[in-house]
Amino acid sequence: MRFMKIAVLAGDGIGVEVTREAICVLREIAPVFELELETKDALIGGAAIRETGKPFPNETRDVCLESDAVLLGAVGDPEFDNLLPEERPEIGLLQLRKALGGFANLRPAKAFPALIGSSPLRAEIFEGTDLLIVRELLGGLYFGQPRGFLADRPEAFNTMRYSEAEIERVARVAFKTAQTRKKKVTSVDKANVLETSRLWRDTVEKVAKDFPDVVLDHLFVDACAMHLVTNPTRFDVILTENLFGDILSDEAAVLTGSLGMLASATVGGNIDMYEPVHGSAPDIAGKDIANPLGAIASVAMLLRHTAKNEAAAIAIEEAIEHVLDEGHRTADITSPSTKKPAKTSEMGKLVAEYAVKLAGPNRAHAA
Repeated sequence: MRFMKIAVLAGDGIGVEVTREAICVLREIAPVFELELETKDALIGGAAIRETGKPFPNETRDVCLESDAVLLGAVGDPEFDNLLPEERPEIGLLQLRKALGGFANLRPAKAFPALIGSSPLRAEIFEGTDLLIVRELLGGLYFGQPRGFLADRPEAFNTMRYSEAEIERVARVAFKTAQTRKKKVTSVDKANVLETSRLWRDTVEKVAKDFPDVVLDHLFVDACAMHLVTNPTRFDVILTENLFGDILSDEAAVLTGSLGMLASATVGGNIDMYEPVHGSAPDIAGKDIANPLGAIASVAMLLRHTAKNEAAAIAIEEAIEHVLDEGHRTADITSPSTKKPAKTSEMGKLVAEYAVKLAGPNRAHAA
C-alpha cells in the first residue's frame, strides 16, 4: 500500500466544484490500486484573501510543501478586480508555482471521437489529434524583472527574460517526453524578432543533439497558432515559453471541444502540481453545470507522474472516454443529439464508477 499526501487547493468559482469531483474519483480508484490517500484543504486566491487578506498565505505554502502533490482548482474572482496586480487572486497562483519550483507545465490536448460535433472545426481537420504542449512556467514575462508602472501610471513595463539553463531544463523534459510518444518536438518561438527567442532556439538545438531519435522542427508562434487550427495532427510535442504556452494551450481547447476538457501537470520542482487549464468561470459557479473532466484528467496525470501508477491513470482516462462515448455531456460539450446536459456531480460519479469497473482486479494487480 503506497501512502500519498495531497494538498487540495480548490480556489475560486467552479474550482470548488470540479476539484470535489476529481477528489471523489481519486478516492474511488485509489483502493483498487492499493493507494492510501490523505488530503488536506488549503486556501488560495480570492477565497484566501477573504479569510487572511493574502492570495497565497503562509499556511497554504506550508501545507503544499509538506505534501507529495498539489491539486488546484481555479483562481480568480471579479470581486477583487479593483486591487493592484500584486494583490489580486491571480498573483497567488504565480506565488504557488514559484514556491513549488515546477518549471515544466504539461498540457495534453486530445480530440475525442465522441466530441467531434462539439468543436467548431471540421472533423477532417482535427480528427486523430493527440498532442502535448510543454510550457516553460517560471520565466518570461510573468516573472521577469524589472516590471511595473511609472510613477504617474501613463506607462507600464514588463521584462521577458530567459537564461540558457532555464531553457535547457524544460527542453529536456520535452525531448524525454517525446521519446515516449511519436518522437517529434516542435519548438515555438519568435526568433525573427526577440533576442530571448534566439537564445531559446539556439539552446533547444543544442539539447536536441542529445536526443538523436527525436525529430526537431521550429515554428514562429504566429505560424503555430495557425497550424493548431488548420493542421493539428502535424504536432506531437510542442515546446514553448511561458506566455506563448499559455495562449497556445487555450487555443488547443478548440480541438477537444471545450476548455473544460484540458488537464495539466506542473513538474520538475520539489512538489508536482495538477490543475485543469480553465479559469474560475464565476458566471456559472455554484450551478453544478461546470465540466469536471479537465480536473479529473489532472488526477490521472497525478497518478501517472507522482504516484508512478500508469495503470490507475489509464483507468481514469479510459473511463472519461467511455463516459463520453456513452453520450454523457456537460453543457459546454453538448451536441445536437444531447437530450439533457449532465450536472457536474453526475459526470464525476459516472467517471468514478466506470474507472473502478474498467480497472478490475487483474489490472489493479498488474499495476
